[in-house]
Amino acid sequence: MGTQRTPWLASSAEELLAGATQRTPLDPSDGKSGSRFERVVIGGQPYFVKSLSYERDWIMRVTGDRDHRPLLVWRHGIMAAAPACIDHTVVGMAIDSEGEACELTVLMHDVGPWLVPEGDGPVALAQHLGFLDHLAELSATFWGWQDHIGLTPLEHRFRFFAPDNIAPELARPEVPVPLRIAAQGWEQLPRRAPELHELVRAIHDDTGPLAAALRQTPSTFLHGDWKMGNLGTHPDGRTILLDWAYPGSGPACYDLAWYLALNRARLPQPKEDAISVFQDALERQGIETAGWFDAQLELSLLAIMATFAWEKAVGEEAELRWWEAAARRGARWLR
Repeated sequence: MGTQRTPWLASSAEELLAGATQRTPLDPSDGKSGSRFERVVIGGQPYFVKSLSYERDWIMRVTGDRDHRPLLVWRHGIMAAAPACIDHTVVGMAIDSEGEACELTVLMHDVGPWLVPEGDGPVALAQHLGFLDHLAELSATFWGWQDHIGLTPLEHRFRFFAPDNIAPELARPEVPVPLRIAAQGWEQLPRRAPELHELVRAIHDDTGPLAAALRQTPSTFLHGDWKMGNLGTHPDGRTILLDWAYPGSGPACYDLAWYLALNRARLPQPKEDAISVFQDALERQGIETAGWFDAQLELSLLAIMATFAWEKAVGEEAELRWWEAAARRGARWLR
């Protein structure tokens, strides 16, 4: 099974996995979406398989993905156009059935040995710096990119975990752990950080002003989920970037802000230093950051709080205060 010149879309999961001599179901601890996972062996080589549908995957539902956005990114060659420093690991995809039960199967190279190990300890500084450098290179590769294929709308990114958006999931018989925690966090936020609560509630009520302000700054292609559970480093230094579930057009600093928010315990340097590293990396890629970077950064930090303030509300005081102050700075650009 060699490198595909064009994105391989098999006619069915059966065709995609033809010749598999071993199929082992998995339950990755970081796999919280409701998708199914397997490790398979084809032609003596190990592969990893993910199968997902709108009916079964709560992340697809809260992000409004009825079209299998990873498939769109694959079919339109966006993954193939990523810079050489990024390994998306995908070999091929297949789509089966129709409607909400329509299932996407993704066949990937098994890169388990090189993924960031599970845990809460900081990653090595060199690995972290590599992630930021390669995020900047990915952003620069698609600089100015606009979505014409129906990916994640910028406005909806701010509402992934909005209380009214997750309410239907909370009413289901089995509520995923992240959503239970989100509900608890939204309940605690008004007490722990009332100003942040008011800022976030205003965005949930009307995403337009924040989206409009961000669109006054440069755009690029967003992978959308730069968290350690999706990242790794090959021995040759390339970054492994898995799970292209939230792709779309938007500000590069949004992916940076997501990285800073979700990887708090794993960062080997202060967030301010990581921001400077990313800005410098953009400059090295030929992107002039004067005149827009500060605004985009602060607006993106505010946007991330519209998504994840609940997570900070159930966490440490110092972390919550850092993000509350960042959101306050971002809100100034809306006036």
